[in-house]
Amino acid sequence: MADAKIKVPDNVFTPPQGLTGQGQAMVNETIAWLHANSLRIIIALAVGAVIVFVLMAIKKFAQRLCREDDALVSWRTILGRMAAKTSFWFLVIIAARLVDGYADAPPLLDKTIGFLFTVGFTFQAAIWVRELALGFIEHRAGVTDQDHSALGSAMGIIRFLVTFTLFAIALVLVLGNLGVNVTGLVAGLGVGGIAIGLAAQGIFKDLFAALAIIFDHPFRKGDSIKWNGISGTVERIGLKTTRIRAVTGEQVIVGNADLLEKEVYNLQRLNRRRMILMVGVTYYTPEDVCDRIPDILRKIVASVDKCTTVRVGMTGFGDSSLDFELQFDVASQVYNEVFDARSKVCLGILRTFNKMGIEFAFPTQVNITADQAGRGIMPFPEMDTHGDAPSDDQRTADELAP
Repeated sequence: MADAKIKVPDNVFTPPQGLTGQGQAMVNETIAWLHANSLRIIIALAVGAVIVFVLMAIKKFAQRLCREDDALVSWRTILGRMAAKTSFWFLVIIAARLVDGYADAPPLLDKTIGFLFTVGFTFQAAIWVRELALGFIEHRAGVTDQDHSALGSAMGIIRFLVTFTLFAIALVLVLGNLGVNVTGLVAGLGVGGIAIGLAAQGIFKDLFAALAIIFDHPFRKGDSIKWNGISGTVERIGLKTTRIRAVTGEQVIVGNADLLEKEVYNLQRLNRRRMILMVGVTYYTPEDVCDRIPDILRKIVASVDKCTTVRVGMTGFGDSSLDFELQFDVASQVYNEVFDARSKVCLGILRTFNKMGIEFAFPTQVNITADQAGRGIMPFPEMDTHGDAPSDDQRTADELAP
């Protein structure tokens, strides 16, 4: 009785243990399934073909609707890229999964279709997320033709990092779905990522600084900036360094991280530039003329195009001058125009003051000679009461007098 075989009902699926036996069982089941469900299989294939055709039509429509925008990467463009990256075989797997139940597929074929759908959907989702992430980066950066090269130099390594991360996650999910213990794999990836991060800390620091420049737009290629006492034009924004052409002619190469650690003045985005001029006149200038100088300076500034007076007035008493300060704005972003406007204002002041007889002050000194008692001695001959200089005989008599 112990050796008697147990009778297994025919409707219970018992797969063989060996690989050859499993393959033979799958073939036998498939043949039996084809004989028993011919009509259902034909209908399922027809429905599956229609589903694939509809999905392909949706894909083509999305690609046409979401064409590349020449100016900026829009959300429509991102959706078009995601549709273009949808694999044809993934659409076939979706159709097979949808009609699988209607065709009453055998258990082994049903599990195979389910496994292929899981793997295909996982990796296809990784591709979609990658295109969405990269598109969002370009959209957030506001990429135009002017600065596309700056982002293009960074997109290579960004694409690699995003692709590696997403497909590593997808692989772990697929292996976990197959019953593989992925704890060690995840731990190994974590330790390896930490080691790579520590080894390339400086590179990643400059890389993230480059991404911050691209996303936040403190400046762009072609902008005039001032940084750490250096004034120049941005020539290139790279992954590690930014190249600045200084106004003195040389090219200054600065690390991106160092560039963002200090204040950066973007001179390109000025809608006006503030000019400050100090004007000094002599102490012999009459009071009424000093009262008129602010109005004179205002009229000179108003006569120059794009110039507006902000404030003007007397600021103090210098060592050899009465000091006036003139502040005016030049409404221009082009520095050459600002420079020319300042020159015209200076020349206008010079012409007007010369015409009105107002003297500019320059550094002067007056030396006073004193006698032994501390009284000042005139450095020129004393005048008599009639205003005439003493004669030689008179000076001789004064010298011989007791």
